[in-house]
Amino acid sequence: MAINQITTLCLAVTLFLVGTFLVKRVGFLNRFCIPAPVVGGLLFAILATILKGLDLIEITLDTSLQSIFMITFFTTIGLGASFKLVKLGGKLLVIYWLACGFLALMQNVIGVSLAKLMDLHPLIGVMAGAVSMEGGHGAAAAFGETIEGLGVPSAVSIGMAAATCGLVAGGLVGGPVIGYLIRKFDLKPSSEETEAYVEKSQHPITDKSFMMQVFLITFCMAVGTYVGEWFSTITGFVLPGYVGAMFIAVIVRNVVDRIKPELINMREINLIGDISLGIFLSMALMSIKLWEIADLALPLFIIVLVQVIFIVLFAVFVLFRLLGKNYDAAIMVSGFLGHGLGATPNAMANMSAVVSKFGPSRKAFLIVPIVGAFLIDVFGMPIIITTINLFK
Repeated sequence: MAINQITTLCLAVTLFLVGTFLVKRVGFLNRFCIPAPVVGGLLFAILATILKGLDLIEITLDTSLQSIFMITFFTTIGLGASFKLVKLGGKLLVIYWLACGFLALMQNVIGVSLAKLMDLHPLIGVMAGAVSMEGGHGAAAAFGETIEGLGVPSAVSIGMAAATCGLVAGGLVGGPVIGYLIRKFDLKPSSEETEAYVEKSQHPITDKSFMMQVFLITFCMAVGTYVGEWFSTITGFVLPGYVGAMFIAVIVRNVVDRIKPELINMREINLIGDISLGIFLSMALMSIKLWEIADLALPLFIIVLVQVIFIVLFAVFVLFRLLGKNYDAAIMVSGFLGHGLGATPNAMANMSAVVSKFGPSRKAFLIVPIVGAFLIDVFGMPIIITTINLFK
């Protein structure tokens, strides 16, 4: 049964809403912050697999709109990259940022090495490396399309499966690890109040302002896709369109900050980004052909397990000490475990769970979202792109 473009879009939105309903009402999904589109999309993918396995029907989806929503989301991330936030983090932000870059490198080394050891294509290891671990479902879907174009079938499905495992693992290990550090070193929140810059738009949503944000986003998307094509033509490196759009958006944001900062309304941009991400992930997850990756279940589990072991050891014995071996460092480590294996919302959930029990950490809640939301891509994207081009 072939489902056309518009019906596929309607189905994606429906699955997003179903996922939202389930996440709110199922304790496990809520506790580990499993994204709503992941829940809804995977349910559909499982249903489609069962129907095919019983030889009842094979469903074909037209997901041609998926790339537009994908580029839109990453463009909104770029527009949120104000350098004003970076300055407030200081030395700790730089250390945390460099640690995330090192993690991306090691995740690809682990993924590619284990893939070769198990006689798999190295790019499968990349999909189970920084792409799906630090990158999460968004990067898994985006780079998966690129890697499938390089001749590795089911790359999106592999990346999504690895990202889901990583997301759950990030939620599982965060609390216990940080609880151990806090108890072992008898850590307590600092009495000093650290000022945190939190960017909030107080402007109401209006049609004029909303269309201005749409213009900025589409402008960055248009210019960014041409920049990506030009870069690939000149260098021979594969550069996904959304990467170019995101970096153009970073430039536009900081130019506008100097000229007319009130032009950007982050409340509206975040709204557009959230909707785009929801639809994009729903489409990506619901189109996964689970039967194509059944044979890779064990290798993927092994790779993800090694990734989890590595990040826990690195976070506890290296990063915790580099960040000062204090309460703030412990909370930042909990965030590191969250987005290093899953996504920034996972990091925030980990930190919120810890501070609700042990006390606040304003430094952690300033630094982790800044790095996890956009700075991480400054290192992560080049590392992923270079690795892909080394093994394509």
